[in-house]
This record gives sequence, C-alpha cells and structure tokens, in this order.
Amino acid sequence: MNQETIITVDNMTARYGERLVLDDLSFTVNRGEIFVILGGSGCGKSTMLKHMIGLYKPYSGDIRIGDASVVTTEGADRDALIRRFGVMYQSGALFGSMTLLENICLPLEEFTDLGKEARELVARMKLSLVGLADVANLMPSEISGGMKKRAAIARAMALDPEILFLDEPSAGLDPITADELDELIIQLSRTLKITFVIVTHELPSIYKIADRIIMLDGRTKKIIAEGHPAELRETAE
Repeated sequence: MNQETIITVDNMTARYGERLVLDDLSFTVNRGEIFVILGGSGCGKSTMLKHMIGLYKPYSGDIRIGDASVVTTEGADRDALIRRFGVMYQSGALFGSMTLLENICLPLEEFTDLGKEARELVARMKLSLVGLADVANLMPSEISGGMKKRAAIARAMALDPEILFLDEPSAGLDPITADELDELIIQLSRTLKITFVIVTHELPSIYKIADRIIMLDGRTKKIIAEGHPAELRETAE
C-alpha cells in the first residue's frame, strides 16, 4: 500500500545556545497514522514537537508539512500552513475564565468569519466528538483532569486540521482515564482520518495506539529506534 508522507523532518539539528539537544534527525510521518515520539525525560521529545509546530527554528535542517517548510515559510503562506494543524499542550492550556464552549469558540472567532451561532454549533460538535457535549457550559475548574485533556483536544480540532500534535496527553492521569483517552485518540484517528503526532513516555499508551514510533536518546541526541512498537518492545524496555 502506498503511504503518503505528510510531515518530513530532514537532517534537523536543535540547539539551545551552545547546548546540543537533537543531532541531525531525519524521519517522516505518513498521512492518517498515529506517530509517537518516545524517550526518557530530557531526551528532546518536547523540543522536537516545538520545532515541528514552528515555535522554534532549528539550528540546521528543515521540517516540511506537505511541500511547505515550517522553517522558511512566511506571511500569509505561514498562516495557512499553521492552520493545517492543531496542538494540545501537556497541561491542556484552557483559559480558566472561559467555559469549555467559549474555549472551543475562541479559535473560530479568531480565524473564521462565522457568526456567533455558527461558532457555537461547531464548538458543540467538537465537544460532542470528545464526549463532553453535556458539560459545554462548565468552567475548566469544574471538570476533571481527563475532561480537560478532552476539551483541549476539541479546541485543537476547532479549525478541522489535518494533523493534531499532542504533548504528553496521558500525563497526570490515572490508568483508567489514560486508557479512555487512548480509546478516544484511536476513534478520532479512524473516523476523522486525522494524522496524530504524540509525544509521550507512557509505554502502555504507546503499545495501544501507535502505528509507528521513533525513540530519542538523551545521550547521543539521535533516533536510536524506529518502527512499529510491537517490534521495538524489547528495545523500549
């Protein structure tokens, strides 16, 4: 089966000042897959994610979504490129002074011409997709940690992105809630055909959801394993 590449990381090196964090990494992500970036604390997982979404520019190398470079694209073309993906940050990063519905409406208000009723309809649809339709009018402080993660995924999906980047989605969750979140990710992948790029170190989640992984090593600053998680189980453990 021919697989279409949607993300290409090409000879990318990342530094913080003089400190080398990632050294000459190259890999691809295929459209529609759940791709996991794995590794121990301090290995550069989150740094890799921040470079992929354009928050940081690499010291050298390139990152492309389709044919467009995240590194060099500017102006209106960059705005269009960023619209192709959504991001869920580790904490959820919901605005505490807004209801869940208002949180989901925010990117729609910022980046579309939809009226208030249409924005709220879309937001309710996104909340329904993650199982939160009944709590749309609650504040983030009134819901559980797992629900906050779901709401953050709903907000990341607000603009119908092709790609979702999730940073440590299971962090801080109990095993049952983490497993439910894994099930949601699998369901969204299968039903909406969204490409997922997930940073995590949670092995149970990796074995359950990942189509393919790369494993980063904090000592060498390189990829030390790549492939299907079942094939790499012994390496990962």
